[in-house]
Amino acid sequence: MSFVRMTRRAALAWFGALALGLALAPAASRAAQQEVTVFAAASLTNALQELGTAYTQRTGVKVVYSFASSSAVAKQIEAGAPAELFISADAEWMDYLQQRNLIEAASRRDILSNRLVLIAPADSTVRLEIAPGFRLAAALGADGRLSTGDPDFVPAGRYARSALEKLGVWNEVSDRLLRADNVRSAMAFVSRGEAPLGIVYSSDVGVDRKVRIVDTFPADSHLPIVYPAALVKGFKAEARRFYDFLATPEARDVFTKYGFINLN
Repeated sequence: MSFVRMTRRAALAWFGALALGLALAPAASRAAQQEVTVFAAASLTNALQELGTAYTQRTGVKVVYSFASSSAVAKQIEAGAPAELFISADAEWMDYLQQRNLIEAASRRDILSNRLVLIAPADSTVRLEIAPGFRLAAALGADGRLSTGDPDFVPAGRYARSALEKLGVWNEVSDRLLRADNVRSAMAFVSRGEAPLGIVYSSDVGVDRKVRIVDTFPADSHLPIVYPAALVKGFKAEARRFYDFLATPEARDVFTKYGFINLN
């Protein structure tokens, strides 16, 4: 039907539909462009990716991640990377950003904890009970190295060094470390058989069937493992909504599924 032959009612309906479409198009475009940028410790990768997918399905807002060691992502934020939410695997790197006034201090809270574990390849027959003076160096063999995050930068490595010092075996293995740039890399060395033993978080082990837990470090052998989170200066409103989502029962269940201990 040509436009000139339309009835007045049909013409009005056509124009109304056109106007509505034009009005909704920019809004839809804006919704599609909305996103939240999260910088987080590598050990959170799987849990946060699942939660990001759930949040996007619910809200239409895309969650974009940068995962690395807490030190690396903190340094990226300091250098001006466009993060809106930071989740660290220890308090020290959150303190680092807070001292530089790069986070909203009032938003900071500890959201998760974890356990430190000794791992081996899944087909390894090594057996060790973690206790003061345990035979870690002997279990590594003549040439084996102990894989963990670099104790100078990576939280998992710092916890590992603290635990090994407390248990009196640090001096025996300190020169045999395979220093990884984040905890997932440390686990990968063990998974590939490049190291006979490693120290990671219990939550990491659940995502790699090629490794197994040999034993768990006593909680009092190292500083409490905490994951502080905070909004980064300049964050958008949607970042706060996603941050709040991480404290919901749904999010808590996902963190528990991946082996974390909820603190909020």
